[in-house]
Amino acid sequence: MTKTLYAEFTVKPGSEARVAEMMQELTEHVRREPGNQLFLPYTRETNPREYFVFEVYEDDAAFEKHISADYGARFNGELAGHIEQDGSVLTWLQPVG
Repeated sequence: MTKTLYAEFTVKPGSEARVAEMMQELTEHVRREPGNQLFLPYTRETNPREYFVFEVYEDDAAFEKHISADYGARFNGELAGHIEQDGSVLTWLQPVG
């Protein structure tokens, strides 16, 4: 069964450009992961500091590989200093029906 989620966070004022660079680099890495099916980062149209990332992985094992990747750890470590929350807020999703 696929592992589907969205992550959300709000960037601190002044960190917008750096987080956009970080997100672009992370997106390139994640989309190359064998078990990644979708990785779609967005910002809110009315507030570009608010990020929403829709993610789909082939299964639990693919997601586990994703979260243990060294580039993800580096991203999350740096992101912590650029966002208003303690970390990304994750919402796990499941298909209807």
